[in-house]
Order: sequence, then C-alpha cells, then structure tokens
Amino acid sequence: MDEYQASESRYADAMRYNRCGKSGVLLPAISLGLWHNFGDNTPFEVSQAIARTAFDLGITHFDLANNYGPEPGAAERFMGKMLRTDFKPHRDELFISTKAAYDMWPGPYGSWASRKHLTASLDQSLQRMGLDYVDLFYCHRYDPETPLEETLQTLVDIVRSGKALYIGLSRWPLEAARFGFEYLRRHDTPCLIYQGRLNLFDQAPKTEGILAECKANGVGFIGFSPLAQGLLTDRYLNGIPEDSRIARDGRFLHADMLTPERLQQIRDLNDMAASRGESLASMALAWVLQQEGVTSVIVGASSPDQLRRNLACLNSSPLRPGDITI
Repeated sequence: MDEYQASESRYADAMRYNRCGKSGVLLPAISLGLWHNFGDNTPFEVSQAIARTAFDLGITHFDLANNYGPEPGAAERFMGKMLRTDFKPHRDELFISTKAAYDMWPGPYGSWASRKHLTASLDQSLQRMGLDYVDLFYCHRYDPETPLEETLQTLVDIVRSGKALYIGLSRWPLEAARFGFEYLRRHDTPCLIYQGRLNLFDQAPKTEGILAECKANGVGFIGFSPLAQGLLTDRYLNGIPEDSRIARDGRFLHADMLTPERLQQIRDLNDMAASRGESLASMALAWVLQQEGVTSVIVGASSPDQLRRNLACLNSSPLRPGDITI
C-alpha cells in the first residue's frame, strides 16, 4: 500500500470518547479488536487497511492479546509492523492493550496467571510489537489454581516496572474481581477496566453484578463480542452461508447455536432495527453502549467498509428500557 497519511479530521468527526472509570483515560466508544482478521490467514494489506481506517475514524484503542492470530502472536507481530511504519508518528495517540493467561508455549509456565507466565508473556508481547511498554495489560482469565495475591502482585509490579501504564482484568468471576479491585487499589495500582462479554444474547455482566461492581469501584467496562460472533447481524437471517464463520471455523460459533428459537429472535430483532431505520448490527452495538457503566465496545472487522458501517451505532437513537426483550 501507499505511504500512510493519517486523516487530519480523525478527531473532528463522529467518534466520541468516554472517561474510563475514575481515571484520566478517555477511550473511544468503539475500540478495534484484533482477535480475528489480523493473523496469518488474512493478507497483511487487508489488515493494514482496516487498522488505517480505524485510526482515521478516531479509533485510538487497539485491543490485542498474546494468543491472537492465528498463529498465536501474529496479531502482535502485525501491530509491530504497523507501529514501525504507519503509526510510528502516532504512538502517543494510541492506546494499545494486550493480555496474557491463555496457552502460548509448551510446559507448565506457558499458560494461566502465575508470576512466571504473566511476566514472560508480556516481555514476549513487547518484543513482538517493538514497544517499551503497553498502555494496558490484562490478566486474560481467572486462574483457579494460582493464589490471587500472586497474580495481582505481579500486575502491580508490572506497572511499577514501567512495562504497562494500566492494569485490567478480563472475564474474572464476580468475587475474584471484587477481591482484585480492592487489592489493586490498596497497592496504589487501581484496576483501570474490566473486559467481559456483553451482547443482547449474553447479558451476564448485567445480571451477575459485574457492571455494578465496576461502577462501585470506579472501574471502567469494555464489552467484547457485542454482535455475538455475527449472530446479531443480518448474516444468518436465511440460514448459514457457506463463507460464514460458522461454516468456515466452528470453534467459537457452532451451528447448533443457531436454533429455530434463536433464529426467530434474530429475525424479530432485525425487524425492530428496520423499523428504527437501522441495521441489526448497529442497533445491537448501540444497546451495549447504552448500558450504564459501559465505557467502550470492541468490534472486529473484515473490511474497512464493515468498520465504517459499525460506527453508525454512534448516531443511534436511545433505546428505552423494555424496548428489547430477549
């Protein structure tokens, strides 16, 4: 691709920025997730075009993890390449997050949330991206075997080392998260943000109390999988397309998830969105953003056009309580 020149209007257009908990951080309402379409199965030029478009639209937060690919580490290598070229003049405008705790290398230290794994994994992530620090480092999942104090003190020490500016927790159960928020606060490294799955079909952060706990502790919340892996789009209204994620992969989205009852729900939601003059995807994203305590929502994209369409949710009219029932 040609040499990249960032849009001069990237902060003058539609993007809005929300304060993250009780911190000085402002995150874009829409963040770009590099879980899919930023690995070895996607041409670099396609991924590059998506990332460039995101930044031009005011998306400053790029959400990564050590195992994003495929293969694991590929998304971080992609980001490293982009940081050396396209985004080198803009590093201080970007908010880059990564995570550790899922399988990365063989043996007893290649996974989970011990001091050994978290420290080694972050060092590897920094090397892949060519960075001295990340803006946000998450413990990607709760480790039921490692003492919570070991995991949390490691996160504190990572911030004190200068390798991360802020700490986040991802997908921790409520009681562990509550303990973590208190521990980190007492050690002068308050948790910046909690990452959890939140969409119209999975409202666990609301019903199980995580959103309320985040608010009580001054912690931001960022939602992933807001479109339920594509179910909350018009992709599956008439069955399973041959080139869809269900047909191609099936690891995270299975054909048996698309039951007749679920399909009818999707069609009903699509009709509601149409009556509002919106796409189903736009309405579903707007619903997440309108939940109390939500700072940002992570979206993936397979093309720049899809990313642009997703941003239409920022202009969605408010959904009243009771408008949508699942």
